[in-house]
Formats: sequence, structure tokens, C-alpha cells
Amino acid sequence: MSARTLVRRAPWRRRDLARILRAIYVAAVVVFLLTPIIVVVMASLTSTSYLTVPPRGISFRWFETVLTSPSYRSAIGMSIVLAFSATIGATILGTAIAYGLGRYKPWGANALGALFSAPLIIPGVVTGVALLQFLTMTGLRGGIGPLIAIHVVIALPYVIRSVAASIASADPQVEEAARTLGASPVAGFFLVTLPMIRPGVATGAVFAFIISMGEVAATLFVLTVRQTTLPVKIFSMVEFGVDPSIAAASTLMIMLTAILLLVAEKWTGFHRFV
Repeated sequence: MSARTLVRRAPWRRRDLARILRAIYVAAVVVFLLTPIIVVVMASLTSTSYLTVPPRGISFRWFETVLTSPSYRSAIGMSIVLAFSATIGATILGTAIAYGLGRYKPWGANALGALFSAPLIIPGVVTGVALLQFLTMTGLRGGIGPLIAIHVVIALPYVIRSVAASIASADPQVEEAARTLGASPVAGFFLVTLPMIRPGVATGAVFAFIISMGEVAATLFVLTVRQTTLPVKIFSMVEFGVDPSIAAASTLMIMLTAILLLVAEKWTGFHRFV
């Protein structure tokens, strides 16, 4: 083999090496991200009364404990009601805000967009303390209403971002044509624009539900003694010891999140918005 041939093959070898290293790096990141989830799922299947990985025997007794325990069922019910309510509120408000900022581009639109995105960068503890002081000063603390409002605020940026991505790719002339043909602004939005941005709206709603279901920091400051959500219950139980029922409850939340993401991907192709 000549020296010239070796020189020609050297760049290809470097490319192959770079490709292999990139694949190893991606695999390491995936393993790093999935390992905690796998450990939790394995721990929830143990037949012992304490956490052990790998599980000593396979049993679903801890899932039965979670689904039949009154305290767990109350927390799950509270979380689902709160998440559904917050999703509806955040989806309606987020869609309206994203549409207004994207279509009409009012003065200070960038500043308003940054303001609505603030919950993404402000720590949940800070948000919780601020909301607790506000609700205490105004006497609004108690009941599920303030909790729903808080979760709407926290989930709102996810809806705004996903809907804004859909609006940016939607042709505004289609809605203008509908108005030219006699459709009112409201009819033009619901009959023309909304079907075009449906993937972004659905994706935002899915993310709002997931974020609300897993919210702990801000919720912890606002809950009353008689209220609890599933993430807060898990958090409070960890303080007094770890038991397999916690892993089972966490596994149920993981399964719910995975199902929602798969349905959203199948229905809307939400990977375009993340």
C-alpha cells in the first residue's frame, strides 16, 4: 500500500473515529438520564418491605398499596384535578397571549414575552414564598382556587412557547382570506387559525399537564393542612424514610408522563416544538 493511499484514507479514519466517539457520548448521556428512572421502576417491583435494587422477587403489592391507600388516592385525585384545571387555564391564556404577541406584535412584545417566561428562570422556592406572602396579605389562602392559579402561572410559559412556534409557521394570509370572505375575527381564528396551530396547542397542553402534575416547590408553600398532591406527599414521606410505595407512586407518575408524551407525539408530532 502506497504512502499516497494512506494519506487519502487518513481523513476517513478520523471521521469514523469522530463518529464512534459521538455515538459513545450520546449513549453515555442516555444511560446517565435513564438510570435513575430504571432504578426507581426496579425498586417499585420488590417483594420486600424495604428498597432494594435489583429487587428480591417481583411483586406488584406496592402498586396495590398506592392505589388502595386513602391518603395516596386523595393525593392522586387532588393532583389530577389540579393538573386538568391548570392545563385548561394555561392553554386558553397561553394560546391567547401567543396569538396576540405573534400576530399583532404590540409595542414591547419582546418585554412581554420575557415577562411571561419568567417562571422558567425564577426558582420555584422563590415563587412559592412570594405567592404565600401575597395570598396571606390578601386573605385568599385556602381552597383549590389559589392552587390552580399558581399552577396556571407556572405552566403558562410552556404553552406560550409551543403555540408561538406553531403561529410562526402558520400562514397569516389564510386567516386574512377568511376575513375577506366575510368571517368575523373570532370565526376566522376558530375556523382557520386554530386548526393550523392545533399541534402547538396540544403540545403546550400536554406539557402544562406534566409540569402541573410534578410541581412541588411552589405548591408546598401554598397547600393547607388538609390538602396534598402526589409529588408533595412523596416529598414529605421521603423525610421520614424511604419505602417501596414511594417508588411505586413515582413509577406511576413516570408511566403517566410517558403515555402522555407518546400520545402527543403520535397525535401532533410534538418533537417539532422541543
